[in-house]
Amino acid sequence: MKKLLALLLALTMVLGLAACGSTPAETEGEEPTEGDTAETVTLTVAATPTPHAEILQQVVEPLKEEGVELVIKEYTDYILPNTAVEEGEMDANYFQHTPYMNDFNAKRGTHLVAVADIHFEPLGLYPGKTTSLEELPEGATVAVPNDSTNEGRALLLLEAQGLITLKEDAGLECTINDIVDNPKKLEIKELEAAMVPQVIDDVDVAIINSNYAIQADLDPTTDALVSESAEDAKYPNIICVKEGNENNEAILKLVEALKSDAVRTFIEENYNGAVVPMF
Repeated sequence: MKKLLALLLALTMVLGLAACGSTPAETEGEEPTEGDTAETVTLTVAATPTPHAEILQQVVEPLKEEGVELVIKEYTDYILPNTAVEEGEMDANYFQHTPYMNDFNAKRGTHLVAVADIHFEPLGLYPGKTTSLEELPEGATVAVPNDSTNEGRALLLLEAQGLITLKEDAGLECTINDIVDNPKKLEIKELEAAMVPQVIDDVDVAIINSNYAIQADLDPTTDALVSESAEDAKYPNIICVKEGNENNEAILKLVEALKSDAVRTFIEENYNGAVVPMF
């Protein structure tokens, strides 16, 4: 009997020690320790394919290490990425500059805000049927993007070349109605930005956003006849969210990852000045 009691006592002590050695997940009521795996957060970002989605791809793995799964959805227009963020379908977008976003808010009643400047894309004037501005004939056709602010940028670029004159107070939101002098009687075709590269062979010259130029295998640094200058870097492309989400932890991690030396190097090595980092 004494041997049996001793054996039971020893077994009780072993079980007690085993319980003391249980992991937090195995012991009811205990909090996870610092070494436990944190829950992964999914962050959805709308972007145009080039260069925005390509740049975002560079931070997928770094963000995964920070507990953020980055999901990139590509759009080929400038409307749906904003409505998707406004309606909560996407957490953020990356395709536009702040003046465009502000104009979009004013016209559509959306509540979008900029979180960070990432890069600048100079707008360029590309040859079509006419290969130089000196040879541009009277009545030449010029294709320009028709969206707010980008059309204004295009017209200001034409004015800078002495091809048209705009009203004295015409700003970034100017349209063809603000042209007061058109000595060559240029026919300006307003088209959706994504469509402009597709008609380049049918017009004399075309003014194209760099992202769409790159998609069309045009090199903004060598193929454009003229481009916006460095002074126009006041139109940086931004990370945009719906108002109230500016301090979302996953968004802040995205911005930090994008503003890294690795992303700067990727931009500089892959776009050769067609895309300029703003950090």
